[in-house]
Amino acid sequence: MALLEVNNLQVEFPSRHGVLVALRGVSFALDAGERLGIVGESGAGKSMAAFAILNLVSAPGRITGGEILFDGQDISKLSDTEMRSIRGDRISMIFQDPMMTLNPVLTVGVQMVETLKAHREISDAEAKRLSIERLREVAIPSPETRFDAYPHELSGGLRQRVVIAIALLTDPAVIIADEPTTALDVTIQAEILALLLELCRNHDVGLILITHDLAVVSQVTQRVIVMYAGRIVEEGLTRNVITRPLHPYTHGLIGALPQQNEPGEPLNQIPGTMPSLDAVPSGCAFHPRCQFADERCHDELPTLREIEASHVACHHAELVRERYEEGW
Repeated sequence: MALLEVNNLQVEFPSRHGVLVALRGVSFALDAGERLGIVGESGAGKSMAAFAILNLVSAPGRITGGEILFDGQDISKLSDTEMRSIRGDRISMIFQDPMMTLNPVLTVGVQMVETLKAHREISDAEAKRLSIERLREVAIPSPETRFDAYPHELSGGLRQRVVIAIALLTDPAVIIADEPTTALDVTIQAEILALLLELCRNHDVGLILITHDLAVVSQVTQRVIVMYAGRIVEEGLTRNVITRPLHPYTHGLIGALPQQNEPGEPLNQIPGTMPSLDAVPSGCAFHPRCQFADERCHDELPTLREIEASHVACHHAELVRERYEEGW
């Protein structure tokens, strides 16, 4: 049995215009120590899947279907009080902006000690020792000094390292990282990604990495899920999805990477935009932006089917693969 299983997850937001569906039958699994990427444009449902796992969907949104099994227990049915023994303890989350995560009026040390004491019966001295040990492990220089620093006294890269150290404090089984390098420059991004990869390997921690960047996913993850308009449209081993995509949306994301173009050339773009929740097209939601779309795509929702060890929701996946191999 997988450590984490999400089965047919549905998240809805009631509104004055009717019910808006943010996640539509999302299913995936994560084994202990496995690294999984979830990619897609803004509005695809990536972060919503993470928030649903931790029961952090903001009201009036709610989980209306499916189950989330963690160690065999359906945590989607737990109360807020019961979830506190899992959220931040067994499953930790790293958010994209460390200044929104860290309390600006408390020192790094106070926040780390509070985190430990919320989940462990532990003395202040032992909590401080473990906190400094974690700061040292994430390669923060002079950890004893940084322990007493305020977040504004640290650079963006150091703040993100502190957030990672806090996520590791309780020895979680799973870390969910939601765009953890968005606010950082390219050099620091690479350092943070390398650090995450090393820590997950050393601690045998499962990782769910949420990003819009397939280049990031290719460096860190073993499997990848591609989401569009609240559904999974492709999933498989990262190397397979990156090198031989089956869905035209996945191909578009790969083609939009800057390294696909010569210097000075305009970047490739996927035409159109992600549909809003109140205007998701019928059939395949991607069909208004897809050059392969036909009448069947307009009318019939494609379901995930297996092709060469990957799974894809596209009526024309074989043609997409053929055109991709021809250099389309």
